[in-house]
Amino acid sequence: MKARVRYRGIRQWMLTACLAGVSAHAAGAQSVLFDFDNAPLHTSLPVTLSAGSISARFSATGYGYSIQEAGVLGFLPTGFSGYAIYPNSIYTTDLMVAFSVPITDFSILYAINELACDSSATMEATGYRNATLAASNTQSAVPGPTWPTAVLSLSVNQGFDSVVVHYKSPPPFACDWGPNFMVDNMLVTPLDPIFTNGFE
Repeated sequence: MKARVRYRGIRQWMLTACLAGVSAHAAGAQSVLFDFDNAPLHTSLPVTLSAGSISARFSATGYGYSIQEAGVLGFLPTGFSGYAIYPNSIYTTDLMVAFSVPITDFSILYAINELACDSSATMEATGYRNATLAASNTQSAVPGPTWPTAVLSLSVNQGFDSVVVHYKSPPPFACDWGPNFMVDNMLVTPLDPIFTNGFE
């Protein structure tokens, strides 16, 4: 009888400790903002930046990107401020981000090269975990203004450690556009480590 009571007490203690741990991790898995304002101005990628406890390495394909003032075009796209990641050419170039820890949620504000269009390009975010495809998601901006903005996001419960931001397709209707984009305000949420135990 004493053994049964002792076992029940230990089981209750373990359950309480486990729930406390989950609560602590849930509270600790806060989103982290990369606003690029601490990035080296006029520097071409690759660039590694840190925010909170996360480091992110930004790189690109093709002609690449560089850190520029968000108003480099003579105006500020909606939601942009400070510094931003700006294309080095008029050609399509993927933006790639590798994270120091797995993340579950990713979002980034983008402005697309369109001038008073009736439709907008499709952007795509593709996440990878250890170079294996995790998931992808697409987004189009509300057309109309010069360089319209939208938030491209991706969520994967199991986590991913890199993402590619890709110009997927141009506006479906004819207008004045270019296949390039600029970005600002990347928000990421680290994967709760309690859920990765035994799977790494």
